[in-house]
Amino acid sequence: MTLRAEELLDEAMKLPESERRVLALRLLESVGDDSPEDIERAWAEEARKRLDDIRSGRSQPVPWDEARGRIFARG
Repeated sequence: MTLRAEELLDEAMKLPESERRVLALRLLESVGDDSPEDIERAWAEEARKRLDDIRSGRSQPVPWDEARGRIFARG
């Protein structure tokens, strides 16, 4: 995600749950109706890209316990 998207997510997470639900639904409605095959293909491409990033050293995997801690520290 871009820095701007991360900032928006951080702000959205501060909203009450009911408003986050409405926002999530509105965002989902805005992205179109891709076929299941298109979605699966996009996820496969993203997984390949992430694996390539790890193998090349451009990114480092994070253990689940650490990732979970970071996620819940945002809330």
